Amino acid sequence: MPLYEHVMIARQDLSNTQAEGLIEHFGTVLSDNGGNVVDTEYWGVKTMAYKINKNRKGHYAYIRTDAPSEAVQEMERLMRLHDDVMRVLTVKVDSHPELPSVQMQKRDEREGRRERR
Repeated sequence: MPLYEHVMIARQDLSNTQAEGLIEHFGTVLSDNGGNVVDTEYWGVKTMAYKINKNRKGHYAYIRTDAPSEAVQEMERLMRLHDDVMRVLTVKVDSHPELPSVQMQKRDEREGRRERR
């Protein structure tokens, strides 16, 4: 099955448990349609570059999935209809890395950065 990565931004006035509940809800939607959630990460509340629906901040979530395209389309459709979800980004990837995402790594663990002058 194809591999996908999803990033979801939820409204800032939700609690952390409600935001994590959204991740679980959309994971069950995906699994009900024949997909599999490989990994999920809750990135927390972050400030956005510009306002979306009068919100300056949002709850960010990252989901790695292994699912058929029909299941992903259904999950995206339900995400776009949900009032608490502001934005969704889905990317098809060749493989899932074993490490946590860059957002979850500490700055010391990241490589390839040069010193500032």
